[in-house]
Amino acid sequence: MNTTCSLLRRPITLTLLSGLTVAVLNLLVASTLQAADAPADPAAAGDMVPLVIKLPAPAFKGTPKDIQTNSYTEPYDPSKPRPLMQVPAGLKNLAPGSKITSSDKNVTADSLAKLTDGDKDASDQSIIFLRKGTQWVQLDLGSPCELFALVIWHAHNMAKVYHDVIVQVADDADFIENVRTIFNNDQDNTSGLGVGTDREYFEAYEGKLINAKGVKARFIRFYSKGSTESALNEYTELEVYGRPAK
Repeated sequence: MNTTCSLLRRPITLTLLSGLTVAVLNLLVASTLQAADAPADPAAAGDMVPLVIKLPAPAFKGTPKDIQTNSYTEPYDPSKPRPLMQVPAGLKNLAPGSKITSSDKNVTADSLAKLTDGDKDASDQSIIFLRKGTQWVQLDLGSPCELFALVIWHAHNMAKVYHDVIVQVADDADFIENVRTIFNNDQDNTSGLGVGTDREYFEAYEGKLINAKGVKARFIRFYSKGSTESALNEYTELEVYGRPAK
């Protein structure tokens, strides 16, 4: 055996082993530091849960017929329930207790209060009416919040499609500062708020669920411009699922 060659290999082998040991130790230390820096909030760590929404009873059955719609109107299939939306754990409906105003100054505060009272039924007593043309109702949440899901119930007493449904958020009550549009199906810009890329839809008992994607805002406006059934603007309930902004 060549003893000289064996002796020459030993320092090289020891050096490789030492390098591997240091690399393993560095990985262990890095893993420990990452675990220590992990957020304590389960939602911030990616703990997502299905959003459970309490729904009213359906007011009509079957697929709507003989309603004039646009080429971009979503088809309605009552046999397919809406898929559950995944949201961070611990969200609350922030709409109750918020300050509600409207572009229609003839609507009383008592009527506007119906929009967050939890009554989503299709009865006339549950619906408020705003005048013709583009109108809005606005929620002031009191402070900036992270918003993940919004639900709108117009009047779902019969099959109809509402026009120019637009949802915007802003940092001020006059919608001048940091205005952002999170839903807009006004594809011909008849309401003058920009050309929308979302689709019109049939109003039903499930309401319209909108993914707000964690946008931070204090004020929310919900626009509409009549429906296939009436030029009036009808609203039944609004829900806003979110949490205080950090």
